Formats: sequence, structure tokens, C-alpha cells
Amino acid sequence: MAERSDERRIQSEIQLAASAGGGTARLWRNNVGALRDQRGQLVRYGLCPGSSDLIGLRTITITPDMVGQRVAVFSAIEVKDRGRPTDQQQAFVAMVQQAGGLAGIARSVPDALSILRL
Repeated sequence: MAERSDERRIQSEIQLAASAGGGTARLWRNNVGALRDQRGQLVRYGLCPGSSDLIGLRTITITPDMVGQRVAVFSAIEVKDRGRPTDQQQAFVAMVQQAGGLAGIARSVPDALSILRL
């Protein structure tokens, strides 16, 4: 259980660091899983299997031809303390990157800030 609490701590630290200063990034916890409700119905939650622990956006100001406009770039951080990402987690990160988003595996705040280009 220590590993899970270490990952939770790192996730919280990443969320705080990403929104600090200029506040150009916002990340939210994305719990993924399933459980049975009171009637026994399976209820799935989270974006999709393999989706990252932290999802959100990074605000970027566009350069000369669109001066002053800001866009939100989808961002996804899979947080790992010691473990390895699953194939589904790696595929989700790759999909976000291929679509132009910012995504990666982070084991620390500096890793996450690097992925977010902060």
C-alpha cells in the first residue's frame, strides 16, 4: 500500500506545481475502473481503460500569425512511483502525443513539468 500512497503524493505535488506561477496548466485526477452498484449493475468510470492518472490542459499562446490567441492543449500524465506503465497506458500516452497533445510518464514533479513544457 505504500507505493499507492507515494503515487498519490506525487500526483498531488504535480497538480500543485503545474498550476503554480502563471497557472498555464490545470490537471485533474482521472480514476479509472469499475464497480457494482446497489442493484449489481457494473458501473465504469474514468475516461477509458489505460487513460492517464492526471488529465487536463496546458494553455499556450500562439505565435505571430495568431498573435494573442490562446489555445488549450490536452495534457495527460501517467504517474508511476516504481511500477511500469501497462501496454494500455503506453498506448493512451502515444495516442495523445500523436494527436498533438502533451503526454508522458512521470515519476517526479520535474518529469511532469518537462512533459508539460513548463
